[in-house]
Amino acid sequence: MALTTSPEAPLPVGDVSRLIGGWIDRLGAVWVEGQITQLSRRPGAGVVFLTLRDPSHDISVSVTCFRQAFDRIADVVTEGARVVVLAKPEWYAPRGQLSLRATEIRPVGIGELLVRLEQLKKSLAAEGLFALDRKKPLPFLPQLIGLVCGRASAAERDVLENARRRWPAVRFEVRNTAVQGVHAVNQVVQAVKELDGLPDVDVIVVARGGGSVEDLLPFSDEELIRAVAACRTPVVSAIGHEPDSPLLDLVADVRASTPTDAAKRVVPDVGEELDRVQQLRDRGLRTVRGLIEREERGLAHALGRSSMERPHRMVDERAAEVDALAGRGRRVLGHLLDRADSELAHTRARVVALSPAATLERGYAVLQRPDGHVVRSPADAGAPGEELRARVSEGEFTVRVAE
Repeated sequence: MALTTSPEAPLPVGDVSRLIGGWIDRLGAVWVEGQITQLSRRPGAGVVFLTLRDPSHDISVSVTCFRQAFDRIADVVTEGARVVVLAKPEWYAPRGQLSLRATEIRPVGIGELLVRLEQLKKSLAAEGLFALDRKKPLPFLPQLIGLVCGRASAAERDVLENARRRWPAVRFEVRNTAVQGVHAVNQVVQAVKELDGLPDVDVIVVARGGGSVEDLLPFSDEELIRAVAACRTPVVSAIGHEPDSPLLDLVADVRASTPTDAAKRVVPDVGEELDRVQQLRDRGLRTVRGLIEREERGLAHALGRSSMERPHRMVDERAAEVDALAGRGRRVLGHLLDRADSELAHTRARVVALSPAATLERGYAVLQRPDGHVVRSPADAGAPGEELRARVSEGEFTVRVAE
């Protein structure tokens, strides 16, 4: 239960340590898994001291056990081995130190490790971390490559030398880390995250020159797998271990069989690219020449036509046709005008012959009353003595109606 304390009523350190020890004693024996980082077997001592470390986290705990319990597995357990320990937590009050008192130690076999890796693989695959649609393509020509590898390792040398041989201008940002053992996971994860945070890094290569299944366990750690899956930068796995592929190969955007293969995949070969450029130039030149030759043949064929040899021939022919049609039109119009003139003359003659003036010229006269009406009968002459106007061909005069 929680204790009630205050600045005025604090607990002594001894009481706090005693209470912690009491709570830990109630925990009882537990099975603990970890990796042995320190092992001390003093000659003549009845107790063996070792340190268990969690490979995925920077946490360690001291373990003690009787020599008789450790001797049963002394031939198969060394520093770096993974073990399962049945131990009871103990609290050393004078120093305020937690430790485990082991009564049984069991090594974790390769078969069991592989089974756990397969279970973790299925779990991560169910989350979609290995899906192909999550894979990011590598840049064609990275300017800066991040490299995570062991210090002065063959993997580092292979990547650097082969990449620079293929493309001398390439630059590297190298992070040397432990690539096996208890510190490998934390250091590799930190290096990957650091390189991913650099905006100039175009691709990250995690390289190691192969090894046993136990040596490659850090590259199947869940923390590393999730860190790589969260990277915005493409990641290349170059662990160089063909029979048993670590989980890093599955989550990485590109898997290389060896560090040398990673260098070939990350940067192009300058010689091959120059040859490809030359091939493309030759191909483009052949294409352009083919187009020009085809157009030249078409132009020669067009120039060989009669219409192109005498380009004014069609114009001359059409001009002659226009002249002929214009002459024909003038002739037709002249005939029409002549006929119309003749018809007009005949009509004029008839009109003149039938006009009143012509009648008057033959000796006739036209009598008109004062109001202008023409006298057509004796009855129209009016009363005796009335004056009428007589029109003849040469003029007019007045007449009077007789009784």
